[in-house]
Amino acid sequence: MKEKIASPKKTREIINQYNFVLQKKYGQNFLIDEYVLNKIIEAANITKEDMVIEIGPGIGSLTQYLAENAREVVAVEIDKQLIPILNDTLKEYDNIEIINEDILKLDLNPLIKEKNNNKPVKIVANLPYYITTPIIMGLFEDEVPIDSITVMIQKEVAQRMQAEPGTKDYGALSLAVKYYSKPYIVANVPQNCFIPRPNVDSAVIQLKKYEKPIIEVQDKKLMFQIIRASFNQRRKTMLNSVSNQLDIDKEKVKLTLEKMDKPTNIRGEALTLEEFALFTEILTHLNGDHS
Repeated sequence: MKEKIASPKKTREIINQYNFVLQKKYGQNFLIDEYVLNKIIEAANITKEDMVIEIGPGIGSLTQYLAENAREVVAVEIDKQLIPILNDTLKEYDNIEIINEDILKLDLNPLIKEKNNNKPVKIVANLPYYITTPIIMGLFEDEVPIDSITVMIQKEVAQRMQAEPGTKDYGALSLAVKYYSKPYIVANVPQNCFIPRPNVDSAVIQLKKYEKPIIEVQDKKLMFQIIRASFNQRRKTMLNSVSNQLDIDKEKVKLTLEKMDKPTNIRGEALTLEEFALFTEILTHLNGDHS
């Protein structure tokens, strides 16, 4: 059994050995709790058949666990200072590839085609709060072949993924998650499970991707543009937010709402996923070939 990176002692040792300076802009907090790491592996159901893509491996705490359970791990790390550390801490494993890239700019589709014959991969990550939404939305919208996404995120964001219409937590992320996947909170993770300690509690959530979305909509891209526009300025009515941000004729937005028997002063937070899909379908027909 190789020495675990995830212990408090080993993590401090690695940080000191490399004089590593934590980058606040990357929201770096390293996991030091083996129980939580085991829960992640168990929830993601990692087997020797699996190719796993890890986002933000840090110093390799979770990567080590993934490598011991998966066929192959591709770890995508934005911070170039961490690459030599990862190459060292994980040098005993021959099934890990480390890529120094920004996950938001990396096209995963060719990578999955080459390494996994286009079969769905499992995504595992310890995500900083500020970038959770763009990463998860990006993975879904780019139609990356995914079996599941198992991520450590801020507890409030995990709760947001499960939020219902009309609540303060309900938003674009809730809707994207509901469109593409079934969310399940695996574990709540207190602050003392990390070095350095974050200011917020975290949670591990799994998003098990549907084979096909549960809602039929012709123009998925437009639906998500409408959803994002509706929540970019939550206090504005849909009439204003959708017409202004997407440059769509206000009369068409008004007519769409009327056809849905909705008041013209309704806000996006009041609509269910099914209603956003219906709104998109009606608007698409009114708008001709709008895309």
